[in-house]
Amino acid sequence: MFRVTKYAFAAMIVAADITVSVLPAAAQGIELRVGPGGVDVRDRDRYPDRYERRGCSPDEALDAARDEGFRRARIASANSRRIVIEGMTRRGPDRIVFANARGCPEI
Repeated sequence: MFRVTKYAFAAMIVAADITVSVLPAAAQGIELRVGPGGVDVRDRDRYPDRYERRGCSPDEALDAARDEGFRRARIASANSRRIVIEGMTRRGPDRIVFANARGCPEI
């Protein structure tokens, strides 16, 4: 009787381990948002265009300029090809230009 219980317990542990290891891989296409409006579950596979980043937003360009050492950075101009940021560096007033592409590459 003791061996049957021991084998049954070992089988339950193995089954639980397999179940836990498979769960994170199956949930890659689902996004769960929790906020003031409640809980929102979105399926990325159903609406793929909504989640793709198409270019560099002005806020991302400002953050990238601040990472490069700009203080009091502001958007001087923005169009479909580039975003120009002006601000102060330790050498004085300066400007930096980013391409309006994914990742905000510097031009």
